[in-house]
Amino acid sequence: MAVPKRKTSKATRNSRRSHWKATVPTVSECPQCHQPKLPHRACPECGFYNNREVIETD
Repeated sequence: MAVPKRKTSKATRNSRRSHWKATVPTVSECPQCHQPKLPHRACPECGFYNNREVIETD
């Protein structure tokens, strides 16, 4: 079984984890109702996608 010869230092460990973080989701504006929505998805407020209604909303 492989066993490390030396203890990994905090600097080495932390620099390896420096890119391991959450990213903020991209938010675009709906052209119909101007509410924030995720790109390439139907708007949850008005139900429009690509200038046509794809989800019926009240």
